[in-house]
Amino acid sequence: MSSRAEIFHSDQELFSRSRFLVTGGAGFIGSHITEYLLQHGAAQVRVLDNLSEGSRENIRPFENNPRFEFIEGDICNNNLVEQALKGIDFVSHQAALGSVPRSIKTPLATNASNVTGFLNVLDAAKNAGVKRMVYASSSSVYGDHPVLPKIEENIGNPLSPYAVSKRVNELYADVFARTYGMELVGLRYFNIFGPRQNPEGPYAAVIPLFIRSIHEKSPAWMNGDGQQTRDFTYVQNAVQANIRALFSTHPMACGRVYNVAVGERVSVLEMYHLLCEYAGVKAMPSHREAREGDIRDSLADISKAHEYLGYQPLVKLKEGLRLTFDAFKP
Repeated sequence: MSSRAEIFHSDQELFSRSRFLVTGGAGFIGSHITEYLLQHGAAQVRVLDNLSEGSRENIRPFENNPRFEFIEGDICNNNLVEQALKGIDFVSHQAALGSVPRSIKTPLATNASNVTGFLNVLDAAKNAGVKRMVYASSSSVYGDHPVLPKIEENIGNPLSPYAVSKRVNELYADVFARTYGMELVGLRYFNIFGPRQNPEGPYAAVIPLFIRSIHEKSPAWMNGDGQQTRDFTYVQNAVQANIRALFSTHPMACGRVYNVAVGERVSVLEMYHLLCEYAGVKAMPSHREAREGDIRDSLADISKAHEYLGYQPLVKLKEGLRLTFDAFKP
């Protein structure tokens, strides 16, 4: 994360005696959440991850910490999930099979992880009597709704199986909150980026791919014309949203979903040129067809997260890109 040491929770006594489960905690966002929890003195941080998306390298710095525990396994394994939740107070659910294009290619795998796996965690959390569960949703649920900025109540038709899976998460969470009285908070991530985001594989995110191409002086491939806009959000902001969602004392904080973003948008092409500027190079990307299922423009209204969670993004695009670029230096 950033070199800053911001604290996003207010009740240190509660924090230091609480036990957390982070599903997908060896992944990109999950490992940053795990890091925050351990850095600030959580009583126990247990990670459940099948390492399909995550990496042991992401959690290696925590392995000698007596308050850290790693369980390698899949959220689709109901018995294992129940075991992972024993004695847990708070759940940060980050485990998922990401990528819109992958979901179009393998919808059954996406559904198994993102819907069945999510329901396993949700039901086990209910049975374990956890205090609160925060889960990762996605801006993809806005689908074809054309209006900007995106406001939580206004969603359109989903454009991919991935978007469907995340919308189903929100529906299940709403039902479990109302039926069983669970404290549940959903976070709709908008293009999270930062250190530890994997540039490998056919479904890698665009920013680490661009950074690698710049470092290697190899062609950077851009989907479409590059004028599509995104509300790129540095990972520390996502960590803040998760911690604030876990501990918000606002009486209306739970039972909702929130946009997690910066509230600013930039074109993919402009973002690429910023990275080139940091590297001191002049380069132009190679263009190819736009990706199926991608939206054209994205911009979040983050006022609800600010009001109910106290969320305030601290790292804007340029600082976040520079921190990420430096982290990926070979």
